[in-house]
Amino acid sequence: MCMEQQQVNPAIYYCYDAYCGWCYGFSKVMTQIAEDYKDSIVFDVLSGGMIMPEEPQHFAPLAKYIQTAYKQVEETTGAKFGEDFLWHVFHPEETDWFPDSTKAAIALCIFKEHHPDKAVFIASDIQHALNYEGRDLTDDEAYRHLLEKYHIPADTFYEKLKSEEYREKAYYEIALVKQLQVKGFPCVLMQVTDSKFYLLAQGYTDYETLKNRVDKVLAEVTE
Repeated sequence: MCMEQQQVNPAIYYCYDAYCGWCYGFSKVMTQIAEDYKDSIVFDVLSGGMIMPEEPQHFAPLAKYIQTAYKQVEETTGAKFGEDFLWHVFHPEETDWFPDSTKAAIALCIFKEHHPDKAVFIASDIQHALNYEGRDLTDDEAYRHLLEKYHIPADTFYEKLKSEEYREKAYYEIALVKQLQVKGFPCVLMQVTDSKFYLLAQGYTDYETLKNRVDKVLAEVTE
């Protein structure tokens, strides 16, 4: 006997990483989609754990790659990388950065707990902090300016940022992204039943294309 799939409210999962340059370029597309469909679709952002070295690794090798790659992101997406970020990119021997996705993933979990409906916008703000303002996301202070914006008490935030509980929440999200078989970032999935997902975007996707795909899925599931 075949069990009927349980219908769920449509949900979009945006799988990203705070250090993913293409996700930064995709931010305006994703925030516009989240704004457009806020009344009909639930949105969540899952951190992918793109940079999780067993031992701290200096930014220099990644910086040398970004020196040419960032221009392609700018030309394709229209996003601009800030001078403070590019200083680290073009001074690889002087920067003191040791990138690691873990703290940004923990921070996102905390922000989402306070504002689950703003997940896409929070992720965008974290990426802006890195890629435009040049904040080191492994530094606790990189998030302080966002606490005021989202009305989160600093004591509460920093206590959770250092806790094992919220580290486990972040690791759970990273594991979930792997379970969803996400191969790269950005990736956008839409869930329509308890076990049925549609892949809406794999890699940078422009606004019109993504919107058309969302509308097509919504039309299918409401027939």
